Amino acid sequence: MGASFGRGGATDFQQNLANADVIVIQGSNMAEAHPVGFQWVMEAKRRGAKVFHVDPRFTRTSALADVYLPIRAGTDIALLGGVVRYILENELDFREYVLAYTNAATIVSRDFVDTDELDGLFSGYDPATNSYVQDSWQYDGHEESSGSGDTTKERDSAAGLEHESHGARVGGPTHRDETLQHPRCVYQILRRHFARYTPEMVERVCGISQEQFLTLARAWTENSGRERTGALVYSVGWTQHSVGVQYIRTGAIIQLLLGNVGRPGGGVMALRGHASIQGSTDIPTLFNLLPGYLPMPHHADHPTFDHWVGRIVNPGQKGFWGNARAYAASLLKAYWGDAATPENDFCYGYLPRMTGDHGTYQQVLNMIDGKVKGYFLLGQNPAVGSAHGRAQRLGMANLDWLVVRDLFLIESATFWQNGPEVATGEIVPEECRTEVFFLPAASHVEKEGTFTQTQRLLQWREKAVDPPGDCRSELWFFYHLGRVLREKLAGSTAPRDRALLDLTWDYPTHGPHDEPSAEAVLREINGYDTRTGRLLSGFTEARDDGSTAVGCWIYSGVYADGVNQAARRKPRHEQDWVAAEWGWAWPANRRTLYNRASADPQGRPWSERKRYVWWDPERAEWTGYDVPDFERTKPPTYRPPEGAGGVAGIAGDDPFIMQGDGKGWLYAPSGVLDGPLPTHYEPAESPVRNPLYGQQANPTRKVYPHPVNPMNPSPPQAHSDVFPYVFTVSRLTEHHTAGAMSRNVRHLAELQPEMFVEVSPALAGLAGLTHLGWAHLVSARAVIEAKVLVTERLTPLRVEGRTIHQIWLPYHFGTEGLVTGDSANDLFGITLDPNVLIQESKVGTCDIRPGRRPTGPALRELVEAYRRRAGLTGAVVTPILTTDAGGDREARDHG
Repeated sequence: MGASFGRGGATDFQQNLANADVIVIQGSNMAEAHPVGFQWVMEAKRRGAKVFHVDPRFTRTSALADVYLPIRAGTDIALLGGVVRYILENELDFREYVLAYTNAATIVSRDFVDTDELDGLFSGYDPATNSYVQDSWQYDGHEESSGSGDTTKERDSAAGLEHESHGARVGGPTHRDETLQHPRCVYQILRRHFARYTPEMVERVCGISQEQFLTLARAWTENSGRERTGALVYSVGWTQHSVGVQYIRTGAIIQLLLGNVGRPGGGVMALRGHASIQGSTDIPTLFNLLPGYLPMPHHADHPTFDHWVGRIVNPGQKGFWGNARAYAASLLKAYWGDAATPENDFCYGYLPRMTGDHGTYQQVLNMIDGKVKGYFLLGQNPAVGSAHGRAQRLGMANLDWLVVRDLFLIESATFWQNGPEVATGEIVPEECRTEVFFLPAASHVEKEGTFTQTQRLLQWREKAVDPPGDCRSELWFFYHLGRVLREKLAGSTAPRDRALLDLTWDYPTHGPHDEPSAEAVLREINGYDTRTGRLLSGFTEARDDGSTAVGCWIYSGVYADGVNQAARRKPRHEQDWVAAEWGWAWPANRRTLYNRASADPQGRPWSERKRYVWWDPERAEWTGYDVPDFERTKPPTYRPPEGAGGVAGIAGDDPFIMQGDGKGWLYAPSGVLDGPLPTHYEPAESPVRNPLYGQQANPTRKVYPHPVNPMNPSPPQAHSDVFPYVFTVSRLTEHHTAGAMSRNVRHLAELQPEMFVEVSPALAGLAGLTHLGWAHLVSARAVIEAKVLVTERLTPLRVEGRTIHQIWLPYHFGTEGLVTGDSANDLFGITLDPNVLIQESKVGTCDIRPGRRPTGPALRELVEAYRRRAGLTGAVVTPILTTDAGGDREARDHG
């Protein structure tokens, strides 16, 4: 969404779903995974909204929807692309909105070549690196401003995440054709690109009948426009794919074409996986980002503070990101306080530097190869919660030390003793070299602090009870770890130690265990004037001269006026429906992003029914039900002077203020590594040849050729029939993520007591499976077993003239807890989306057989037998490029 709109957070708040006239839920089982928020979907339905659910499996969400569409896992772009075509072919776009607020009229370089001419590739593809040079994707006249070179480095550093709080660069004014007739304007490129996504093609690719598809397309378009709005809801069923970013891009294109962004009852609702996933990217636990989505410096590209900030700001760039120097300087000032001065570039030299891919999957392969000595795990359980569990466990077994902080002894703490590899002889407990330190953690009710949840909302939680025994909060752990390290280094004169010794580490503590004050940390995150200590009211007060310190610029305002805004809980009966006094949402407590688009270019509401934010000519300011996502006093008639950059470069009718051109992006000239437009590629593992193009799978996907990580063959490779079935995974209401918490709660364990697999009656008959009997599933990585549930929740689909059977598994089980079972994640290999390095763990291929799996060495022997049948012996490298259009044969063979 960052590349489409300018920020990566959900555009709306869940209560706003009640105002939708149509809701499309795809990539989410919202009723079971987000049951509290689902009440607003039900409220919308009560008011007359149509609800659609698209999912490989019929779920409780499907049961409550008006229409359920079963889909082949991994084909969502084909379905959504069909909706885009339907809109364009029938001229059902909200034309005034599209012309004014999107880049539909912008003219693209004459060097751009689309996938139709290159058999599934875009121009600029480099088969030697399997990445794109993006010069030809740029707007007309901006070909030299892409700054991309080849995008290999951006892929290794998950550079797409940088656009979670700002759009990609635009190097100046653009050429536009307001008639939308120019053959190289974005609107016409869109028409040509999606022309082949016909209802017939949707049926061939997805297994969705043409009648079902047209029902969805008609409802979506008929319930969008000046008087009506539609909402799109997704979750990790979209993100965890090798083309996951492009799933979201396609949904964003639909919502822009229909005028559904920035308006009540519209937008794109990104449902996060648990209570503070949004917060863990805002103030990141990621290798490539700093708080507020400032990029981590790269050692080769950012030798100085000016180089680093210059690459963020891009001189002349329009939009609020033009103030990035102030955000960056204020962050470093928060880190290093008095030691950070303008003269020493605010201690920029202390910041770590990226040198390549430091993501979790590269890390675990480095562990296997003996390149990593130690590992901290906090709130993560990769032994069963990450793709390719066997690789995770083998990696952790090859460390010097491992620190695990959790509520229970999880599989990542006991793999050396109870893991599956102990039974196969791959890990010998007496010989395992890893020393494991288990430190018990406090639960969420045993510590104070904030969650930042699905709708960018910070909510303060009070500590309800003291943690038992030696359990401690993460804040306590890291504060005291830092304190002890600083004490040990206190006498050091080594320059390498200054970064630690110069940190501001003076947080007040309280209680018998010297717990640091979470409110003091939140005040630092909010930001303050370094001269007076006054807390800032918002990020517009940040300065680049060292006079402000801000821990996370997008959170500035959460402690405005010296009040913990996240702790507000004003009842809904005492405020309007936007509920601005319940918690605090970034940025600036805006509940709906891009809400300038809820008014027409002149500042008037599109309709009284969808009135939200508008221009008040008498008061000469923007007003409405929400905090305007716009400069409050900038009139609709404002036009930037020639050469204006930053905030001054945004016109009075440009609602997407974090974008370099102020527009919503139907076409992304940069910011997305695998194409300016979404394109259907098959999953990395698929039993089906791509019906649309010769290029089978994402040609830029991040792959890890390693002996431990063989991939199941897919067409056009031979032997894809060895793994003939598609499997997908998701969650149960009764269990939480990898299951460590819920499998240790008696009531929940009793409700879902064992690992199971769902299959259709047709597949049960074909494979010889018995209801409530045992089955085992095999991939090129692992074999697992599960009890069989034969159910009509899974529908065999007709795809390309053949029947595709799909299998569903929950991913909550492991070897620890009151109830145990094999881990579904063991079946997956490691293949990642190139933009954000998220693993493809929602679709794979496998075989399924009746009976229990082998045990001991026989288990690995079965996997090896399947590998031999699949031709996965020796140094087999899965081909990335499967079309001659992208380069010569020799280059492809080496790809």
